[in-house]
Amino acid sequence: MNPPPRKLLIIGGGFAGLECARKLANDERFVITLVDRTNHHLFQPLLYQIATASLAGPDIARSIRQILADAKNITVLMDEISSIDPVEKHATGNSGTVYHFDFLLLAAGARTSYFGNNDWANHSLGLKSLADAQNIRRTVLSNLERAELTSNEDERRRLMTVAIVGGGPTGVELAGAFADLVHRCLKSNFRRIDTAKLRVILIEGSERILETYDLDQSAYARQRLEKIGVEVRTDTRVTRVRDGALDFKDGTVLEAAAIIWAAGIAASPLTAALGLPTDRAGRITPNPDLSLPGYPDIFVAGDLVSTKDRHSHLVPGVAPAAVQMGAHVAKILIGEFKKAPSRMPFSYFDKGMMAIIGKNYAVVKAGKLRLQGFIAWLAWLFIHIAFLVGFRNKLSVLLGWAYSYIINNPEARIIVNPPAASAPGKVPLS
Repeated sequence: MNPPPRKLLIIGGGFAGLECARKLANDERFVITLVDRTNHHLFQPLLYQIATASLAGPDIARSIRQILADAKNITVLMDEISSIDPVEKHATGNSGTVYHFDFLLLAAGARTSYFGNNDWANHSLGLKSLADAQNIRRTVLSNLERAELTSNEDERRRLMTVAIVGGGPTGVELAGAFADLVHRCLKSNFRRIDTAKLRVILIEGSERILETYDLDQSAYARQRLEKIGVEVRTDTRVTRVRDGALDFKDGTVLEAAAIIWAAGIAASPLTAALGLPTDRAGRITPNPDLSLPGYPDIFVAGDLVSTKDRHSHLVPGVAPAAVQMGAHVAKILIGEFKKAPSRMPFSYFDKGMMAIIGKNYAVVKAGKLRLQGFIAWLAWLFIHIAFLVGFRNKLSVLLGWAYSYIINNPEARIIVNPPAASAPGKVPLS
């Protein structure tokens, strides 16, 4: 007689949670509930292209229900988990629903971190969700419209300043895309303002941007950004973020109507609720098989994990790592039915890193391979297309990129519900 199916609860429909669900789809040994606070799976590496009007939201997001529609053993629910009881094996959502489980995969993702200065969120714009990306786009485009409208030169300068804090891949890609947008795509769209005067300022607290890349790649990225009009400031520490301004350690102040925070991430607060030690970013160090210490039936994956690969290097918080973790947990769960003598440890295969630097240029670091320039940009394009979920998304993004490349005129520039003057990162009109 076959044992009854086991209840698997997956919290989070990102790369790790979705991959685990897909690996176990239609496996009658499992009854799976996937809970996410949104109804869509989001391809986060392309979020910055939504923020900079290069793509539209549906191009990089797809309904989780649609993705898993043929998986009869999976129920998808839109709820936000507020607490987990690892002993009694249940989780509770904001809806009041209690989710009981035999196994749990916690893959709830990350949020923007302000390093303990949470009030800074009131005056800046993060980039972790589709709503965040659309808010950045609304803010920058609305500021340009307001700059066209005002006759106050001081106000116009503030409205035409975009400050990006954080010189990692997200900050670099945002800066390059905004520079391309205003200097190439919008230069003939306005009559009263010169969009070439829009200041895109990339601010990094350490000695160089793209710190995880080689020194020559960091230098190359800075050179390319400066060539397309981005002001790059390194060794520049932010001490305060306030309405329409940044204060720096050296006592200087930068006024900017749009302040984008790309300087750090923190794990979902659910990790702290488990009562296990976490690092400064709220991440848990799991057992080698990705289960929690003391709780062999609870697993963590993705941005919630702080673990090392076989070379004793920290596994980066990137999409390929999350996908591999989700697949590993699925394999472990299947092994539970086969009564495997021991669980295999998670082994990360490093597929490398890449960052795009405006149109036609990128840097790639993968094992011993180093690429930069146009060939790296082509590699970036094809790899990101390959990772998108769904044929429609792949085709839509490919056609959108081709159209924008040929005519330098991205179409996703409609402003919906312009932000109020008091919203984060905005300065009211004089």
